Amino acid sequence: MVVVRAFGTSCLDAKKREIERLAALEQLDLLDTPKDEGFERIVRLIKEIFAVDIGLVSLIDAHRQWYKACSGLAADEVPLEDTFCRYVVDREEPIVVQDATRDPRFAHNPAVTGESHVRFYAGVPLKTKGGHVIGTVCAIDRRPRSFGQKDLSVLHELAGVAMDRIELLQSAATDSLTGTLTRRAFRQEADQLLSLALRHQHDLSCIVLDIDHFKNVNDTHGHAVGDEVLKRAVDVCRRALHACDVFGRLGGEEFAVLLPDCSPPQARARAEQLRLSIAATSATQTHPDLVVTASFGIASSTPCGFELHRLLVVADAALYRAKRAGRNCVFMGDTGDIPDSPYLTEARG
Repeated sequence: MVVVRAFGTSCLDAKKREIERLAALEQLDLLDTPKDEGFERIVRLIKEIFAVDIGLVSLIDAHRQWYKACSGLAADEVPLEDTFCRYVVDREEPIVVQDATRDPRFAHNPAVTGESHVRFYAGVPLKTKGGHVIGTVCAIDRRPRSFGQKDLSVLHELAGVAMDRIELLQSAATDSLTGTLTRRAFRQEADQLLSLALRHQHDLSCIVLDIDHFKNVNDTHGHAVGDEVLKRAVDVCRRALHACDVFGRLGGEEFAVLLPDCSPPQARARAEQLRLSIAATSATQTHPDLVVTASFGIASSTPCGFELHRLLVVADAALYRAKRAGRNCVFMGDTGDIPDSPYLTEARG
């Protein structure tokens, strides 16, 4: 009986710890946020310092490992069950694997047997001041190798730099590339507008827009051109928006605008104005013939209630319908059949 009680207590403690860890990760609001040069610099340093093929800064939720910055791998995320890093999170301490083919935990992992051809792995926890492991910082190679204590200490220092960057971003109000509000700051501003709309019973609408075929722009012309496309689109939107509107970047190429005292028909007209303006503007100075369009979804406070979560879900669902309808169009939100989740998970592209 003593053994069973001890085991049960340990399981309960582990479950409680995981719940607290996920809460700490959610509080940071970093998953699926745009690329950040500070983290990109860290992964480049990992490759340079250790002479490895892959550098990685990742965040890990209950189901997946998402790469905040990655150099050397094509994917943006992997299922949790396929990761090496889940062992780092579970143990809350570093793991070094000199040759994955000789380690029974990883010998049959898809990253080892598949095209990634991972052989060496060193991962250290990305830990908050509260002691919660929210992700990892990793050095990975496609050949077996050793990794000494000094190397591990350096990787720990780079994890500290990454955590410092995370803490700095928590206080940042504007996106470094586009100058729009960060997702976190957008939500804070939006909550204030929602409270005012509720108090004074004003209309309030939300527009979510996404640049069409943006991945193709990056793949064909490079990320520098992709960045210019985003900045041009944002400049176009700014010229058409009102001073009281709240404009933020939700993800890589997805933006949101909150329109105070704006009815659904007015919101649709303004979204059409934005759509036409983006399509009529030269996407970049270096590629004047590159045609860029955007798709739009709209939600109103009238059917959704005064709750930002609900507005974004409805607007995002409408945006997805616009994508499916052929892109470069505007759809109004429909509360009839939307998933009860913060964001849709289907890829729009």
